[in-house]
Amino acid sequence: MKKQPATAARLILVLGGAASGKSQAALDRAGRRAPKAFVATGQALDGEMKARIARHRETRPADWITAEVPRDLAAWFRADGQAYRTVVVDCLTLWLSNVCGRRIAGAEMVPLVEELLQAIRTTKARVVLVSNELGFGLVPTSRSARAFRDVAGRVNQQIAAAADEVYFVISGQTLRLK
Repeated sequence: MKKQPATAARLILVLGGAASGKSQAALDRAGRRAPKAFVATGQALDGEMKARIARHRETRPADWITAEVPRDLAAWFRADGQAYRTVVVDCLTLWLSNVCGRRIAGAEMVPLVEELLQAIRTTKARVVLVSNELGFGLVPTSRSARAFRDVAGRVNQQIAAAADEVYFVISGQTLRLK
């Protein structure tokens, strides 16, 4: 994807492992331009996830407006993205899991990610996308888990190629990759 003029969205990708500090790094990268939206893709389907979502919400300052968008991120950006100067989406891996729950195969993700990127670029916001880097762990034992890991890796590569900036977070330390 070509770089956009300064009036278009600034796209930042923050990658890291589970509990690496990537959500805080994303908020740090987001800046202070208001109004600000935190787009949450997680769903409180059980008690543990409900508690996790509540903890995340408590760490954000009160001036963040939260939108819960588990699947159709592109539609949210087209409908609501223009209202914000700053948007953090946390996280693409949960979004991918929600979408793959509809049995969308890896090859089908390329146009969905491209649609999301195009929708983001229609805004004038600084957009920070958070995603998990799943490739550093053990090779999953199940076929479906390996397939998900591979699709997540390809989605991260597609987003990183289009992003203006890419960061990797490990143990709370942030490294700029691009």
